[in-house]
Amino acid sequence: MTACGTSIWGVPMAEPMIEVADVNAHYGLSHALHSLHLTVSRECVAMMGRNGVGKTTLARALMGLTPPNAQGSIRIFGQDVAGWPPHRIARHGVGYVPQGRRLFPSLTVDEHLRLNLRAGPTGERWTVEGAYELFPSLGQRRKSFGNQISGGERSMLAIGRALVTNPGCLILDEPTEGLAPSVVETVATGLRELSQEGVAVLLIEQNVKAAAMAADRAYFMAEGHIVHEATDQAAMTDDEVLAKYLGVSA
Repeated sequence: MTACGTSIWGVPMAEPMIEVADVNAHYGLSHALHSLHLTVSRECVAMMGRNGVGKTTLARALMGLTPPNAQGSIRIFGQDVAGWPPHRIARHGVGYVPQGRRLFPSLTVDEHLRLNLRAGPTGERWTVEGAYELFPSLGQRRKSFGNQISGGERSMLAIGRALVTNPGCLILDEPTEGLAPSVVETVATGLRELSQEGVAVLLIEQNVKAAAMAADRAYFMAEGHIVHEATDQAAMTDDEVLAKYLGVSA
């Protein structure tokens, strides 16, 4: 069923698509995440915080990647996926854009997209051509290899590669890192459009402008804890909050 219907994977429209409850994660003896609780519905939610506070660890825990070793309740589309392997979580309808993009240098832009194309919780809404429409510069580089395109194009390709799996939710880890402001705006606008179509988007981001453009609300992390929730865009860009948790101003 598409995102325009009443449900994705049987989840009513008003219910959270991602529910995290009492999640802890460890790297050996190091306690990286401390009893996290969060929800993401059909919206874009930013997870913000300084380097090293546990944002990437959270993304890896949600995707079933080890390390870390994570315990707790992780429900996606109403199903507890804690302990599932990453490929099963992906097949369940979760798109993942890892930090660093992780492209294949020996595959072209077009091959990256076609290799991952499949129906998902949103049906067949996203096609290869749909990804090119969202990011026109990719269409111009479709025959270029993964190591021949710019940093911005790599981010767009990593997002497009996740989109063509037609996910019901999308987890992105620092997708705008190192990008020019104009490219940041393109990526953020695209993510906001996705959430408005009914895809649950968890955006792990340090770029305040990108987060404010894309997200409906935000969580802030510090030392493995969620320490603050901003319930709207104005609260996300509050100078006092940004100075306290990111050391920056809007």
